[in-house]
Amino acid sequence: MSLPSLDVERIRKDFPVLSRELPGGRPLIYLDSGNSSQKPTQVIEAMRDHLAMHYSNVGRAHHALGAESTEAYEGARDKVAAFVGAPSRDEIVFTKNASEALNLVAYAFGNPMGGDPRFQMGPGDEIVVSEMEHHSNIVPWQFLAQRTGATLRWFGVTDEGRLDLSGLHELVNERTKIVSIAHQSNVLGTVNPVAGVLARAREVGALLMLDASQSVPHHPVDVAALGADFVAFTGHKMVGPSGIGVLWGRGELLSAMPPFLGGGEMIEAVWMDRSTFAPIPHKFEAGTPPIVEAVGLAAAVDYLSAIGMDAVEAHERELTAHALGALGEIPGLRLIGPGDLADRGGTVAFTLEGIHPHDVGQILDDVFGIAVRVGHHCARPLHLRFGIPATTRASFYLYNTTDEIDALVKGLHHVQKVFG
Repeated sequence: MSLPSLDVERIRKDFPVLSRELPGGRPLIYLDSGNSSQKPTQVIEAMRDHLAMHYSNVGRAHHALGAESTEAYEGARDKVAAFVGAPSRDEIVFTKNASEALNLVAYAFGNPMGGDPRFQMGPGDEIVVSEMEHHSNIVPWQFLAQRTGATLRWFGVTDEGRLDLSGLHELVNERTKIVSIAHQSNVLGTVNPVAGVLARAREVGALLMLDASQSVPHHPVDVAALGADFVAFTGHKMVGPSGIGVLWGRGELLSAMPPFLGGGEMIEAVWMDRSTFAPIPHKFEAGTPPIVEAVGLAAAVDYLSAIGMDAVEAHERELTAHALGALGEIPGLRLIGPGDLADRGGTVAFTLEGIHPHDVGQILDDVFGIAVRVGHHCARPLHLRFGIPATTRASFYLYNTTDEIDALVKGLHHVQKVFG
């Protein structure tokens, strides 16, 4: 059976920014989609049309515009639910980004408003993350540990950039209340072995959360098949707008959790001394939501669905294979992460011997118009583990080509000559 293929040249025409020239006549080569993806015309126009012709607040205006806006907003929930295989649309909570989704779940633990024993947290209880996490999946759990007296523990990372599972049974134990790890690393590209971690979490009665910000845009993801309890991802990395993220959670868990934010639309009834709350998902969506952003996210889901996530994944796999081979021939280049295609996505991070990543990124941009990310990519503990302050990261998406990777390699050789 042949893998699906993409008509990349046709796809590129959907993204206006890819045809622009940078100052000096340099064509743009965008290799920073792990940071934030570019947006197709279909998403831009859907948002523009809603703002121009249909905009009103949702769930509260009893007129035509209010009905149209509510229908568009709740329709976006339906589309996102179908895209990730959610058993129920009510399990899709819109947030402003993945960070807020992760914080929402962390806030539920040890909250005196919640009485469910699964969310009780205190001294002697443990939280498990990993050394490869984005700060968004570390800091909320640090806050939780500080707030409740629980202990934060973590998986290490192997020299190859894989999750170190050698101590799985000791690390995830009867004291563990939740394990929260990346589905795919934003630096290493590693796709983590969810099944094994989930099996151990189930053995000890712990919950499992996945930060899927780097996986949902690039692979077919079915939350029911994954088996996790919570999954967080964000719109701006999947050809959608910024300002909207998604928390998927098992319905019975979301129903048991206390609200994260208080305000309009998340209530059932309010008295001066108490309130009751709306059912999920609205219990977690206080105030005016990101209406136009939800419309844009729905258009992004439509766009990716029409192309097919199997095809997106296969294309990125080809790009990654090409990149790993080409970068491996550059003397003095150290790859940070897996050197083969097994359980990895289209993100490659590296260092060049004797050259700071900030200098690499600046020359690539100034001379070649190549946009890459430099720094610690909001994953400083991972860089400390590898004994480096920063890396250069190239991340690929459905609109990238092998020619652009070849341009990156040419640019890196030029950087070495400059500093040679």
